Amino acid sequence: MMSVYDDLCCNEFSVLQSTIEHLFVDINIGCPYGLPYVATFHQANFAPLNERLMELFLANGHRRNGNSLYCMRCSECSACVPIRLHIDEFRASRNQKRAVKKNRDVETKLLPLRVSQENIDLCEDFLQVRYPRESNTARGYYRDFFFNSIVDSCQLQFRIDGRLIGTSIIDYGNNWLNAVYFYFDPCEEHRSLGTYNIMCLVDLCRKWGIQYLYLGYLICSVSSMSYKSNYRPHYLFIEEKWQSGK
Repeated sequence: MMSVYDDLCCNEFSVLQSTIEHLFVDINIGCPYGLPYVATFHQANFAPLNERLMELFLANGHRRNGNSLYCMRCSECSACVPIRLHIDEFRASRNQKRAVKKNRDVETKLLPLRVSQENIDLCEDFLQVRYPRESNTARGYYRDFFFNSIVDSCQLQFRIDGRLIGTSIIDYGNNWLNAVYFYFDPCEEHRSLGTYNIMCLVDLCRKWGIQYLYLGYLICSVSSMSYKSNYRPHYLFIEEKWQSGK
């Protein structure tokens, strides 16, 4: 059963969609997550949006890539499932609490979304270790993916003794936070920084009075995307509505 909030968002989005659907096109590429299927991005470019419009897109299963908003319409695959947390309901697991304790010496700082050579070098190291494809470059990620002119975005930096070890790219509105991307120093993998990042985002939502934290796609068959199911309770956007996950 849909919540009152989701029912309202669905109804508002239906009205919006009837006026903008003609702007969307289908882009077919090889699956960016390495699955053996053609990926179909149903997407459109936008000028600046107010935060409520972005909220409606997120609440109806869309994601942001640069100035584009999209959802997946792959004909042979339905592995990409939008996932979100409801902050009032979320309860950290023992491992997630352990990750917070493990990183007590990490200093976090919220900053405007800018790029520096320090960011580029760290992001490049991360991509070369985790996703070593010729087309994956730090400057390309910032230019085409992170930077945008349609929503408010910022970065959460993680440092040890002044050294940058991680950066979280975030979009935000009055009652939502969108986790866009997180990269970190591969040499610090033992710290469970990915887990720590999400715990910091949960804390940020609580501080700002935000109820909904969008974590992108849960892809159970891809190890780098399946970990999101460990955050409970969570909700999945399946058959055009948010449903309680396991």
